Parts: sequence; structure tokens; C-alpha cells
Amino acid sequence: MKKTLIIHPFLFAIFPLVFLYAHNIGQLFSLKEILIPMAVAICLALLVLCLLGLVLRDMEKAGLVVSFFLLMFFSYGHFYNLLYLYFFNEMLAPRFVIGGVEMGPNKVLLPIWVILLFVGTYFLIKTRSNLQNFTKTLNVVAFSLVLFSLINIVRYELNTPSSHGGSASNEQLNMTDSRQVDALPDIYYIILDSYAASHILKRVHGYDNSEFINYLSGKGFYIASKSRSNYASSYLSLASSLNMEYINYLSDTLGGSKSYTRVNQMIKNNKVMRFLKSQGYKFIHFSSGWGATHYNPYADMDLQPSYLSEFSVLILQSTMLRPFLKRFIMNDDKSRILYTFDKIAEIPYIREPTFVFAHILAPHNHVFGGIYRDQIPAINKRLKVLVEAILSRSDIQPIIILQADHGTAYTGNIDRLPAGTASAGQVEPPPEEVIRERMSIFNAYYLPGRGKELLYETITPVNSFRLIFKYYFGADLDLLEDRSYFSYYEDPYNFIDVTDILAKE
Repeated sequence: MKKTLIIHPFLFAIFPLVFLYAHNIGQLFSLKEILIPMAVAICLALLVLCLLGLVLRDMEKAGLVVSFFLLMFFSYGHFYNLLYLYFFNEMLAPRFVIGGVEMGPNKVLLPIWVILLFVGTYFLIKTRSNLQNFTKTLNVVAFSLVLFSLINIVRYELNTPSSHGGSASNEQLNMTDSRQVDALPDIYYIILDSYAASHILKRVHGYDNSEFINYLSGKGFYIASKSRSNYASSYLSLASSLNMEYINYLSDTLGGSKSYTRVNQMIKNNKVMRFLKSQGYKFIHFSSGWGATHYNPYADMDLQPSYLSEFSVLILQSTMLRPFLKRFIMNDDKSRILYTFDKIAEIPYIREPTFVFAHILAPHNHVFGGIYRDQIPAINKRLKVLVEAILSRSDIQPIIILQADHGTAYTGNIDRLPAGTASAGQVEPPPEEVIRERMSIFNAYYLPGRGKELLYETITPVNSFRLIFKYYFGADLDLLEDRSYFSYYEDPYNFIDVTDILAKE
């Protein structure tokens, strides 16, 4: 009887990687990031298949065992997410306790997975059934799964407008004679994800932030108490502030699209960085562990606590290795944030002028335990230590911006379009209270000399570096009108001007 070609183990080895990339396409990763993991997966599958074939003396049976193991191994994380969502999410369900021991998803799922793995492997090894037809079927199934994901990737690449970074404007940073610095100050741009304005913290979250605000004021910071984000999401807000412009023109080419490829590149290869490097600055980028700010190839130094890429971590989180990841890598949010604070405090020791960009995923992510309001005092404590270190260690007074990318969204939906709304059509904004919560941000500046006198309470992030570059470096930049644009995550480039709504408060 003619032997059936065994290809399903290799296809099942690469399918999880291709699927993850296709599922996250346009937001987080470049295509080349999956090539090395795919090569490693294929080599390991080949090695195990050959060894198991020698032991069992049956390549079809060995192939089935390898494919079964791969399916179980790579599906673990997806079942973990489902289990957490419906049974362990503290927002939806009570804690799951057995015998006084709180059971998390891993404590429940891992033993089940190990048992299923051993039972299934034992059955496949002991079966005396003819496996040729089953092998053919698996070959077709595995090939189809990989093909569908590849088609989605190719279709996306062909239909996505080309991205060259930068912006649509031809504005040049011409220099004038009004430069206010002889020795270049270090510049720290620290983004605190979802750090709400003080009045929102008090009204929505029941937290009084006045002690921290008074501390910063006492250190010489200017608190822009009525500052608003220019856009409602991190991608859009950072692309705008780092390029010192409004990005509504993206609607012309990306209207109706959910792709963040263009703004991702705008964040990495941004005008602020390019200008400062042209002035002799060293660009130091701290990895956030998130999308566009996880890694920056244009940085002189890209600092992160793990050598693994975000895509590699995403792969590992989908596998049976998930319960053990935190023991071997520092890619969890808390370790990354503590690392970032510690390393930023050492920047003043660098003798060259430095531009530091750090996107810190707090207070958005609950890395310090408890609910959102519990994150604020924890992050404030770290910020106080950092401010003290920077100011005391700097020979030249630095420029420091502590700024949120956007506010919180606890009072209503900002992700999905209202029911019955066409994706690319005219959409209604959410209730005014939701807009005020999402767009009102914490925004504090430490500007040496008389720079503080130029600030005003309603300044928005798009004008932060326009003001700094004009005053301190003599750049020919005028301030833009401070405006805010809301868009739903489901339709990011369909911008709604909410400036007048925010002005009512």
C-alpha cells in the first residue's frame, strides 16, 4: 500500500504563529517577526517526529501524536482566556475557592490539560486502527487552516495603503534667533496611560489627587488643570503629540479601516525625535510592552527588561508554558514599569543630552493590585521618587512632561459603534459625561527658566513640543488651536469634534 505523505505536524507547528499574526495584523507586529519562530517550530516538529517514528516504528502514528501534542500545547492559552473571561473575571464572577485556596485559571486548567494530553497520547499509541485516511484528512485540515490565515495576510498587505511614516504636512522646523538654551537640557516625555484629570478622579473614581498635585507644584511643575487629550486612543494621541499636528487627514486614506500600521510608524519615526536628534540629542526609548511603543528601531538606546519580542511573548502566552512565564521573563507589566522607573532615574548620569520617551502602562493596567483608583497613589509614589532623582542629579535643569495619552472610560462604551450605525458613516458621540471622562487628562510640565510662563491651563498634547521647541530651540512653530476629537476604537478614523462639549465644563 502506498504511504501517505505526512505534512500535518509541520502545518500544525506553524499554524498558531500564522494565525496569531493574522489575528493581530496591522496593529502590533511586522511580518518578519514570525519567520524565526516558524523556522524553529518546523525544526522541532521534524526532530520530534523522527525520534518518535524510530521509537514507535510507525511514522503515521508518530505524526498523529506530534500533531495532537501541538494542538493541545498551543490551544492552552486560548482556553485560559475563555476560562478567565467567564469564570474568573472579578468583574463578572466571584472568586473561585476550594478548601480555602483561591483557584486561578492555571490551577484548574493545567491539570486537566496534562491529563488529556497523556490520555490522548496513550490512545493514539495503542490504537490498531488504520490511520492512513485519518492522516489524509489531517493533512487537508491543517493545510486549509494555514491557507486561510495566509490569504487574510496577503489580502491585508495588498489592500493597506503604503506607510512611510512621518506626516502629511510639509512643515519645516526652521530656526530663528530666539533660542533660550546654550547647554542642552535633558528632555523627559513620560506618558502615563489613562491617568485621568484630577476632577475626573474625584467625580468618577472617588479619589482626591490634590496631595500629589501640590507636591508637583511645589517642585516647580505647571499643572494644566483643564487639559484634554486631542484623541481618544493611545495610538492616535501619541501619533499626534509626537508629530505636533492633528492627524484627521488620515480619514482620507484610512476611513473605515481598523489598521494602526500607519500611526504605528508615525509614533516610531516621529518629528519630535527627528528634530531633537538633529540638535545633537541621544534618543532613549523605554519599552512599554505594548504595540507601537514596545520597540523603536530609530532609538539610540531601546531599553526593555526582556530580550523577547512582544510577538514571542504572545506566542508563549498561548501555550502550556503560560503558567511559568513570569518565573523566566520580566515581560509582565509590573516588572517592566518598575524597571522603567529605576532606569529613567539613571539618565542624568549620561553626559550627552538625552531625549527620553517612556510610555508607562499605568494607571491603566492594574499592576499594583486592586482597582483603578488604587493604582493612582502607587504610581504617584513612584513618580515622586523619580522626580526627586531627576532634579537632584541633573547638572542642567531638565524639561519634564508627565502626561496622559487619554483618560478613563468607566461611565460608558468607547470601543464599539452605537447599535445600528454603519462603520464608515456618520456616528453619534457617546454621552457627554463619557466624553469628558475619556478626554480629560493629567498633564504636568517642568520647564526651566521662564518657559513655565508660556503655559496655560487648557494646553493639549499637540502643542507641548511646539511650545518647547519654539521657546527653547527657536524653532519656527506656532501653537495650534487646542481641539479634541473622539472616535470609537471600532472605527478609529471617523473623528467627531467634541471640543465644544468639553468647553461646557
